[in-house]
Amino acid sequence: MSSFRRQIGRSAALLPLPLVMAGTLAVAAPSSATTHQAPNATTSPTPNTAASDQARNATAESHSQAPLTCGGQGVDPAAKIRYRAETLIKAPPHTIWKLQTDVERWPSWQPPVTGMKRLDPGRLRPGSRFQWTTPVPETPTTPATTLVITSTVQQIKNNRCIRWTGPAIGEGLRIDRGVHVWTFTKVKGGVLVRTEETWTGNQVEADVPTSTAYLGAGLEAWLTDLKTTAESIHLGHRAKS
Repeated sequence: MSSFRRQIGRSAALLPLPLVMAGTLAVAAPSSATTHQAPNATTSPTPNTAASDQARNATAESHSQAPLTCGGQGVDPAAKIRYRAETLIKAPPHTIWKLQTDVERWPSWQPPVTGMKRLDPGRLRPGSRFQWTTPVPETPTTPATTLVITSTVQQIKNNRCIRWTGPAIGEGLRIDRGVHVWTFTKVKGGVLVRTEETWTGNQVEADVPTSTAYLGAGLEAWLTDLKTTAESIHLGHRAKS
């Protein structure tokens, strides 16, 4: 899962997309880098009407596109809550891939991830599980809490894609199932990173626009963190060479 991972907002108690609910009020990714704009945590503690409208538009656009897949599997086609975004990262594929799949080190470059543990050893592979925590803010329908997200890798292809699923559970808040797909495509100038995620569950589906806005903010923030960190590592390596 991914994303009510995302943000209490970096300025608020930490806040972050990631995951799932890993998403909330992160600083929006630059419009030149991503396909969608996220709500801006510096201007609003919760998604406003304009942000909800953006989320509706992003959801409609996502439904009109072929879903992202890994190993032939994508997000939940029946999910009411869905968001998709992408960014170009000017770094080698192996640098980006290592950051994304070395999940135990997520807290070192993703401030919203406050805890992480692998539930099995070795490199990520189908069936690998990891559990992570992220605080999330109060919304009009849910309390502030800390989500415990248990993710299970379903498909993975080295340097190309990964798909994981799982629930996110906190006191007073639950996402029954998140499905998160990432793809990595080498292009001129770097790697095009795309991500798509869906949430299902009665509680988050009670307010689809707000949930979608929070999911979108989380994914945009995750992409921004990944881009910033990967490009910084790449520039550091070039400076030493």
